[in-house]
Amino acid sequence: MFKKTLEKTHKPVFLSSAFLIILFSVYGGAFSDHAAATFASIQSWLVTYVGWFYMGVVALFFIMIIYLACGKYAHIKLGQDDSSPDYPYGSWFAMLFSAGMGIGLLFFGVAEPITHFNSPPVGEGNTVEAAQNAMLFTYFHWGLQAWTTYIVVGLSLAYFSFRHGLPLTMRSALYPIIGERVHGRIGDSVDVFAVLGTMFGVATSLGIGAMQINAGLDYLFQVSISESTQVLIIVVITGFATISVASGLDAGIRRISELNIVLAILLLSFVLLAGPTAGLLGSFIQNIGNYLSNMTPLTFNLYVYQPNEWIGEWTLFYWAWWISWSPFVGIFIARISKGRTIREFILGVLLVPTGFTFLWLSIFGNSALFIELGGEEGVISAATLNQMPTALFVLLEQLPWTPIVSMVAILLIVTFFVTSSDSGSLVIDTITSGDNKDSAVWQRLFWAVSQGIIASVLLVGGGLAALQAATLSSALPIAFIMILMCLGLARKLKTEDV
Repeated sequence: MFKKTLEKTHKPVFLSSAFLIILFSVYGGAFSDHAAATFASIQSWLVTYVGWFYMGVVALFFIMIIYLACGKYAHIKLGQDDSSPDYPYGSWFAMLFSAGMGIGLLFFGVAEPITHFNSPPVGEGNTVEAAQNAMLFTYFHWGLQAWTTYIVVGLSLAYFSFRHGLPLTMRSALYPIIGERVHGRIGDSVDVFAVLGTMFGVATSLGIGAMQINAGLDYLFQVSISESTQVLIIVVITGFATISVASGLDAGIRRISELNIVLAILLLSFVLLAGPTAGLLGSFIQNIGNYLSNMTPLTFNLYVYQPNEWIGEWTLFYWAWWISWSPFVGIFIARISKGRTIREFILGVLLVPTGFTFLWLSIFGNSALFIELGGEEGVISAATLNQMPTALFVLLEQLPWTPIVSMVAILLIVTFFVTSSDSGSLVIDTITSGDNKDSAVWQRLFWAVSQGIIASVLLVGGGLAALQAATLSSALPIAFIMILMCLGLARKLKTEDV
């Protein structure tokens, strides 16, 4: 019976990943205080000794993908030369955005600029200069470098899978480096790391989403903010995610992703039109210019001459978050990008979601900053410092139709929660089944439930700090694998007839 149940899995990867995740869940659940201290120690060590590595590899990845987009390999298709894309641009962009960073934007879109405004890494806070730099730092953390990490994995896997017939798993990109050994223990280990990175990266987003949904429900209906409430939220919405993931890519994830975009545009448009519209659009243009002017120095700035905790709590956390998410988002965007050229893939994945992200951050972040610099100074800052997840709802309180708009925001968080969970489950299932197109539904459901459990364990075992520590630690082995993927892709592209 057991063998029959696992016949559609790649057993070494599935069983190893499941064992490690269950072990972690038991540890975090049974020894939550010890787990919280462990997470804090891990985060401190990684920031102190590995921060330079995270900064360096992200810069390296960015240089590589710009070269590929502009170089002689740009016209090569991710598939056979006569292949065509499976999805139109609208659906493609919707799934890219929903999988990539939906919940995070809702959580940090107001909270991050306000936090940087109050407590910048250098200089005085609560000034006009601090407001400008707050948007610069926020753009930097959510900008081109984030999508660069996804492109490295997604491009490599789409190229090897659709053009050379290898499975859509992380190990395939290492074939030019280690040859047939990708089918042995080395390949299994690579895929296990990819599963763990995906699991912790998605769990971080789910934990953040639960915290913000709890804040919104407290704001609207006086539902108490507590760990137990947040765990209950994770349980309920994970249930919705299991229904969606059982429906498959087209019926579930695609439709909810399209709903996400509609709701996001509605919420974005309302805040833009209800606020200082001209000022917000002007800030969007100015923020882009400021970001492009300062992107290079920020990319290599570790604040070694002005040591502080800011770099670890923000930039390094984000870089590790993007890296830990890269197997998940990379495999997912590879799966939906068959038939596109290398240039089309890179420019589409790099520019379109980033452009929408920048617009979102300017409208929500600058709306909050304008309020702080105007007649209501301190109202959003106080909420952010006291309960960061409430920042979005305090901003919406300053605008008309607050209850209705807040409900739309909660609904959007829920739909992003669902798409993150079921996209992650689909990707983990792809890895642990060896890219079996006929994998059993119970496997996807198992991973969806596992994500909810891990998110709950991390919340109970240290809250946001635990989420950050898990992300930082899971990203380290994946970063090394990504370097090998870059080498494998470069080696194989040299054999192309261009």
